[in-house]
Amino acid sequence: MRSPVAKQRESRWVKAVVSRIVRFVLWFVTKPDWKGTEHVPDRGGVIIAANHLSLADPLTVAHFLYIGARRWPTFTMKDAIMRIPVVSAVARSTGQIPVKRGSTDAVKALHEAELALTRDEASVIFYPEGTCTRDPDLWPMTAKTGVARLALTTGVPVVPVAHWGEQNLLPYGSKKPSLFPRKRLEFMAGPPVDLSRFRHLPLTGTVLKEATEAIMADITALQARIRGEEPPAVPYDLKRARAEAKRAERPVGPDEPGERAAAGAGEAADGTARAEGRTGADSENGKNSTEA
Repeated sequence: MRSPVAKQRESRWVKAVVSRIVRFVLWFVTKPDWKGTEHVPDRGGVIIAANHLSLADPLTVAHFLYIGARRWPTFTMKDAIMRIPVVSAVARSTGQIPVKRGSTDAVKALHEAELALTRDEASVIFYPEGTCTRDPDLWPMTAKTGVARLALTTGVPVVPVAHWGEQNLLPYGSKKPSLFPRKRLEFMAGPPVDLSRFRHLPLTGTVLKEATEAIMADITALQARIRGEEPPAVPYDLKRARAEAKRAERPVGPDEPGERAAAGAGEAADGTARAEGRTGADSENGKNSTEA
């Protein structure tokens, strides 16, 4: 239930049509198992911070939030998506927030997300990693600091959500989904991330980095519970892996010691393999931009 000052961001009839279509399609091809929905507040602004496995995630995470937790899902979406005529009309009518990467409009999108959380009391979904994971075993990677900044600026809770199974429905890098047999999807939401130790500190790079690590640690712990496995001690760093891949492509100078060059090339080649992950793809997520 919204407060008297909350703004209605969505068209009710468009929401009704879209939700029914998505529910029909997903119930037809997936078998969802939702846990921890009680941790999602039934009112007020809330950040839903989730791991990113597949380009199918926006639909499955939205399904979890809308049906399981009874909150309407709001995403920040790439401007390229918002330029598709029908998609744009539906996205705007359902309260989605457009964003352009690498432009001043990204600041505007962050401001719109802040308004959605504080003024409109919306539930806004973010992928802190900013793109689908490239970890070879599909664990959450290191993340951008936008979600932490938004949480500390607005004071709204951050509910961590982990999920597993979309990689079997639509692996990252694949354009052809595997619809049958129905895929089992497991979701688990946890209590809001404890960011109290950062609330009254200046938003320095160190503070934002540590707050981001706290958010990702909670998401990773939830996924570990779903999978029944031990996560890596150090999260996969996509930026570092890409840097190592570039070093591997750089020619070795004639005056560089052979042993040192070989060692560096070996290290970089290993980084290349990790960056490719299971699918061999290394392009940015083409669906959503959710790093705030």
